[in-house]
Amino acid sequence: MQLDEIIFNPLLRSILGLVLMGVIFLGAMVAIWFERKLSADIQQRYGPMRAGPHGVLQLVADAIKLFTKEDIIPRDADRLLFVSAPIVLMASVFLMLVAIPFGAIIINGETYPIAATDMDISILYIQAVSAISLIGIFMVAYSANNKFSVLGAFRNFARMIGYEVPLGICIVSVAIMAGSLNVIEIVKAQDPLWFIIKQPLGFFVFFIAMMADMGRLPFDQNESEEELVAGWITEYTSMRFGLGFFAEYIHMILGSMLIVLLFLGGWNLPAALTANTILGIILPTAFFMGKVALVILFIILIRWAVPRYRIDQVVDLSWKKLLPLSFLNLIWVVVLVLLGV
Repeated sequence: MQLDEIIFNPLLRSILGLVLMGVIFLGAMVAIWFERKLSADIQQRYGPMRAGPHGVLQLVADAIKLFTKEDIIPRDADRLLFVSAPIVLMASVFLMLVAIPFGAIIINGETYPIAATDMDISILYIQAVSAISLIGIFMVAYSANNKFSVLGAFRNFARMIGYEVPLGICIVSVAIMAGSLNVIEIVKAQDPLWFIIKQPLGFFVFFIAMMADMGRLPFDQNESEEELVAGWITEYTSMRFGLGFFAEYIHMILGSMLIVLLFLGGWNLPAALTANTILGIILPTAFFMGKVALVILFIILIRWAVPRYRIDQVVDLSWKKLLPLSFLNLIWVVVLVLLGV
């Protein structure tokens, strides 16, 4: 059996998908621990560091707490929607996971992406299924019969609709420059020059829009505890809250992967570094994951450096600033392509 037949075997791809699900859950746990540790260090709080070495047992304590807390459903809630909403949120994450490569292995000069599937329109698919989370958040808010939750959901609508437009235009710009809607082909097109160099304005707009899409500070107006208690997830307890919490962190990891894949060269390395079979198996994925970790680190640092914007400021930023800039970047990319750059 040829190597291509082994790697692209449907059974092997299915097993790989299940493995990637486990990896992304583990990554979310590490991201939660790292954010707590980093924020504690920044604010000189020692509480998160007391549970075991470097605070790693805090995750175990939180898991026990979430599993053992009472699962409360409000009396006037829509039970069917209330129970199924966290499942919809996690479904959105897993559907994105299907098409996002987690790296690659290079054997004899051939690149084999570590992805559950290879789609010709994978970037459009990822953007489409990520929008399912919007439906899940509305289900959470509406089913709870809580005014704070509903306000948080409508804030989420205003934010996501405003930022999905410039985000989509930046994706179109990347696809035009790469000549493909396939994420894997987009990565190949960045060898040797990354797209952040060719379209720095597009990277700037995409990064901010992706931050808003993740719901990270300063774009977490759907939660904003000092205004809406906990916003869209106010009425959730136990593992239903845990699923929503986990979905946010997984979304952050996958969003960081997209930033690296579309603008930071993905797993591309000089051919000399991957000529050795062992290095070709290890280095590309390690290089890719290292860049993803740096992006996540920067996103976490922004949380403690920038105050939360008001909802009107968030909407103005998307429609009045990022949207014109995204069109300007699109024109720039079209000119570069026409000139053959």
